[in-house]
Amino acid sequence: MTQYLDCVIVEHNPSNKTIDKSVIWLHGLGASGHDFEPVVPELGLDTQLAVRFVFPHAPRIPVTVNGGMVMPAWYDILEMSLDRKVDVVQIEKSAAAIRDLIQREIERGVNPENIVIAGFSQGGAVAYQTALTYPQRLAGLLTLSTYLAVEDTSNYTAINKDLPIKIDHGTQDPVVPVVLGQRANETLTNQGYQVEFNTYPMAHQVCLPQIKAIGQWLNKVL
Repeated sequence: MTQYLDCVIVEHNPSNKTIDKSVIWLHGLGASGHDFEPVVPELGLDTQLAVRFVFPHAPRIPVTVNGGMVMPAWYDILEMSLDRKVDVVQIEKSAAAIRDLIQREIERGVNPENIVIAGFSQGGAVAYQTALTYPQRLAGLLTLSTYLAVEDTSNYTAINKDLPIKIDHGTQDPVVPVVLGQRANETLTNQGYQVEFNTYPMAHQVCLPQIKAIGQWLNKVL
């Protein structure tokens, strides 16, 4: 029996229709599934959309760069450099847990083509790995203030080669420098992916104009 991650569920369904679209949104290091819960009403989603937002809680593990402190984390960060050595095995384990959540949405009646994978910071790195290696067509990939943590792209699936990808980053981010967002954009664009890259004058966070733009993008891809 599949052991699913604990999740916060928020439904956007003003027309009271059967939910047929989902957004699985991963939080950053040390946060929780509640982190992006308040964003949903601010997105300005279409009133005709019936969307289930799934905000999973990361497991609690020791994090090397934080002195081995145990905290919610999708994977261990081994060093704080631009190259950021990370625990690739743990990233794949987290991606597998997100694939289980995708499968649960499919079993609930949501077509995979109506599922968006989103993530902030650490969660964004797992979102990249989950969506770009997924064997069925998805609706979109949203990555916020994050980076491509796994350099090996050989297991990216052809079916998601034209996946709409939105990358947002703060120009004043002291935690994940904007150059890492730019690097992800360049890597994926050079491989032929459809990437929309946006920066905002902010630190390691989200801002209201960005949230409104994300809502417009979700209205489009969903």
